[in-house]
Formats: sequence, structure tokens, C-alpha cells
Amino acid sequence: MTYERVAKDVDSWLEQYRGYQPNDFEMIYDDWINQSFYNLDPDVKEKFFSKLDAWFFHTHAFLQGTSFQNEARQRILSVGRVFSEEIENITDMKRMLSVDQLSYIAQQQIARGRLYSFAQGGLTGTGGWLLLGLDYPLMMVMNIRAVQLIGLTFGHEMNHPYEMMISLKVFHAATLPKRLQVHAWDELMDEVNRNEHPYVFEGNDQLTNESWLEQPIKQCFKSMFIVMFRKKIFQGLPFISIAIGAYSNYHLTRQVTDFAMKFYQYRYLLDHKGEERDGSRRS
Repeated sequence: MTYERVAKDVDSWLEQYRGYQPNDFEMIYDDWINQSFYNLDPDVKEKFFSKLDAWFFHTHAFLQGTSFQNEARQRILSVGRVFSEEIENITDMKRMLSVDQLSYIAQQQIARGRLYSFAQGGLTGTGGWLLLGLDYPLMMVMNIRAVQLIGLTFGHEMNHPYEMMISLKVFHAATLPKRLQVHAWDELMDEVNRNEHPYVFEGNDQLTNESWLEQPIKQCFKSMFIVMFRKKIFQGLPFISIAIGAYSNYHLTRQVTDFAMKFYQYRYLLDHKGEERDGSRRS
């Protein structure tokens, strides 16, 4: 059965995270980060992370109102109608299409998002200070949008408060270090399973904390390497810097989109299992 195959694929994907053992460097890094933030004033720390969370919330809301996003939404519906002419809105996608059909449509969005990240990273690799300064905010925006499009494809309206929070939680989990992603996945599953109000998020709305900062630190190292190699020019172009920027941004988007795809696939299976149980009870 298709459902069993997808569930098996998700489980095998999760196994690589469940069996992951952090190396000595990662353990030393965790201790250093925790010690550094332990010495900070709690009020300063709270304000810092609350402002960071607020930026993500505002970014999500901004993206929902852009024409770029509306065009992508209509494109998703158009492809969905190829499989079922009865589709009228986003929520019809998960009711009328199979998980394989939805995954196929989502893969189109993912391929486009990865291409954009690759191109944007390569452009950043040319070494201009303006591009370097805009690189990280742009990468966050592009990856939040990628999660939104995958969620839309699987029939979830991203402008609802609950779905907005879930998609941001997915984005946050996907950008965590590998050793922390299983715990974030389990928290997401708990939230989805206990959801009683489809439009209201009742869980913890905090996104970022000390453990998430590894991603911005990696970004700093990437920028340093780009600056270091931008003078290594071949045929008028800094190919090493371009390669570093392109690969780094592509790798992050691949990590985010893989996580988001597995999450929404598994959520689809959970929703349909729930519908089957409800149907059997009524019969």
C-alpha cells in the first residue's frame, strides 16, 4: 500500500536522526553555548529571543500577503486540478489527492526553491558587502516560504494561526543541528496529535533559543570563507567563493525542505488514519 510505503520511508528517514551520536566537537560546542548564555542577564536573553521570534512571525505574515505567494498558491491549485477537477481551494488538496500526488506537486515547489537558493548563494559568493549582509535574512525568508508552499500543497491554509505556528515550528526544527532534530520532531508530533482546535495554537509559541544559534554561527563562518576566497579570481570570477555560497545555501534549503516534506507526508497519514477510525466508529 502507498500509505505503508510512505510511512516506512519516513520511519527510515527518522532512524538516521534517532541513531545519531554527537561527536566531541558538538558536545564541547553545546557546553560553550550553554555556559555563554548562562552568564547573560535573563531579561536580556529573553528580549533577544523574543525579538528574533517576532521577526519570524512578521516575515511569515508578510509572505502571505505578497503577489509572489499568491501566484504560487494558484500554481499549486492548477497542478492539483490536473489530478482532480473538483479541487476548488487549498483544503481540497488533502481530501481529494493521494499522498503520492501531493508529494509530486510538492517536489516541484522544492526543486524551484532549491534552485533559487543555489542561485542566491552563488550571487552572494561574488563577495559584495551588501549581498553578504542580505544573505542570511534572504535565506531565512526563502526557507520559510519553502515550508509554507509544502504545507499549502498538502492542504493546510498557512494564514490560519494554528498552521502558521506549525509551519514556523517545522522551519525551526529543520534548521536545528542534526542531534536535536528528533526531539523537535517528537514535539511537533505531540502538538499535531493533541490539537483540539484547528484554528488556535495552544502549545508553546516560543521558537528560538540557545540551541538554534548554531545555524547563524555557521552562517558567520560561511561569510568569513567567502571573504577569504573572494580575491581568488579565475577568468574574472571568484569561483571558490561562489561555490561556497551556492553549496551552503543549497544544503540548508535541502535540509529544510526534506524535513518539511517528511513532516507533512506523515501528518497526511495521521489525518487519514483518524478519518478511517472515525468512519469505522460511525459504521
